[in-house]
Amino acid sequence: MAAGSLLALFDDIAALLDDVALMTKTAASKTAGVLGDDLAVNAEQVTGMRADRELPVVWAVAKGSLINKAIIVPIALLLSFFLPQAILPILMLGGLFLCFEGAEKVFAKHSIKKGIEHLASLSAQEIMQYEKNKIKGAIRTDFVLSIEIIVITLGTVAQESIQAQFMVLVLIALVATIGVYGIVALIVKLDDAGLYLFKQGQQYSKLWLQKLGALLLNSAPYLMKLLTVVGTVAMFLVGGGILSHSIHAIADFFTHITVFISQQLPDIAWLIALSNGLMPLILNGILGLIAGAILFAIIPKVIPNIKNNIK
Repeated sequence: MAAGSLLALFDDIAALLDDVALMTKTAASKTAGVLGDDLAVNAEQVTGMRADRELPVVWAVAKGSLINKAIIVPIALLLSFFLPQAILPILMLGGLFLCFEGAEKVFAKHSIKKGIEHLASLSAQEIMQYEKNKIKGAIRTDFVLSIEIIVITLGTVAQESIQAQFMVLVLIALVATIGVYGIVALIVKLDDAGLYLFKQGQQYSKLWLQKLGALLLNSAPYLMKLLTVVGTVAMFLVGGGILSHSIHAIADFFTHITVFISQQLPDIAWLIALSNGLMPLILNGILGLIAGAILFAIIPKVIPNIKNNIK
């Protein structure tokens, strides 16, 4: 009798794990877009560091990201159960914050660039403070992106048992953190990998290895510049997307614009499909930029020291 009960328990556990694996796969596909934005934003956030401090900074931000998710997951479950109507306002506040962060990077770009260019002339204490500020900023931005990832995942498994919801959320949190920051670490060390391959090619007289190393070395600075742009744009896309999906009037307005433009296009299926795919992104980005610009103009006047606090 006891053996039969134990086997039944194992069957229940196996069935639950199978369900969790399937739900995690579904949730991962729905959060893929946010994870891509998360990657771009965080890769951009950790740029401008000294080569020997890049990996420690990425590791520090990754640990902060795990702490973020350890805070967000139980709170999200509690809110979903006891106060589900509070999730949307919190998500909107996060979206506005991303818009503001993006606007701060655009409109204060000169001062940020100047700070990075003069990093070599700073004292050891100033460099340490600069690094701490970068880590804090990256963890703060990660917190908002993590909220969206967890909320989207929670929406996918909202009808499941609390145990299944918790397991899926934990798995998504771990996969998102390890995947995103693992790739960020590879990106920031791309130039070191190129230099290593180039030297190995010289040592063993392998021309193809030298060419590959030189390609990585030469492309790394351009990739980092591209990530800086993509990361900033991603803030507007994610922030604007949160706002447009949260406010029905804006969502309906964007839908009407997309339908109208599609109707004006020639009867070419791929062009209509391209328009339907790009227009929501463009409109979300414009909304995010407008919201960020308004906040950037207002908040420093209301909170005079806000610029010093966010850098």
